[in-house]
Amino acid sequence: MEKIIMYSDGGSRGNPGPAALGVYIETLGKNYGEYLGVKTNNEAEYAAVIFGLKKIKALIGKAKAKETAVECRMDSELVCKQLNHEYKIENEKLQPLFLGIWNLTLDFGAVKFVCVRRELNTAADALANEALDREKQKLF
Repeated sequence: MEKIIMYSDGGSRGNPGPAALGVYIETLGKNYGEYLGVKTNNEAEYAAVIFGLKKIKALIGKAKAKETAVECRMDSELVCKQLNHEYKIENEKLQPLFLGIWNLTLDFGAVKFVCVRRELNTAADALANEALDREKQKLF
């Protein structure tokens, strides 16, 4: 089974505040940063995983996705542990995001969620910050 490594990060400046996501799909050499509007940090983290899984599926196609394992690496311990069923999701805004990710996992052969140290997630973090900076420049 082919394996794709994806790094994701979401962040907000203020909590809630202006938020963005960053996704680096290492195996495919693809980078994405997108402004999200006003969100909490955790909402942005979830949005990044959703965006990344949808992008991978679009890039490789539905048939190949079924035969592909995806390793989602992130530096949010909370989100990673929630996705791995180690922590409950008590925030009502996060519950539908969790379900969205869970449904997306069914499109792939396997999906694994791995928490990495912040310094190992610098590419995705930089993409999220660049998206926030671009949006801020539009306002001035």
